[in-house]
Amino acid sequence: VQLQASGGGLVQAGGSLRLSCAASGSSSSVYAMGWYRQAPGKSRELAAVWINGSNTEYADSVKGRFTISRDSAKPAVYLQMNSLKPEDTAVYYCALKRHWFDRNVWGQGTLVTVSS
Repeated sequence: VQLQASGGGLVQAGGSLRLSCAASGSSSSVYAMGWYRQAPGKSRELAAVWINGSNTEYADSVKGRFTISRDSAKPAVYLQMNSLKPEDTAVYYCALKRHWFDRNVWGQGTLVTVSS
């Protein structure tokens, strides 16, 4: 399976961006699909993820501002990011896990830069 992410860019604080990630190849089984992010000098962390078709998880820092949605038929996930803050600046990585016991498959990352 390959993941193609898009939608990053430069935005002012308070603005919005929408990230998209589509899976191709052998992706008929999807246990989890979502977004992680890595800010400069920091470890990669969860931003938002769909799990097992019906559950979502968000980092506390993005709750109420970010919304993850999905198209299970493709499969694809989207991350609507509103009220962006400079601390949201990071490379955002799409990830997919086919089964609960698998490791994540990672996309190439898309840079989000929020200016103050």
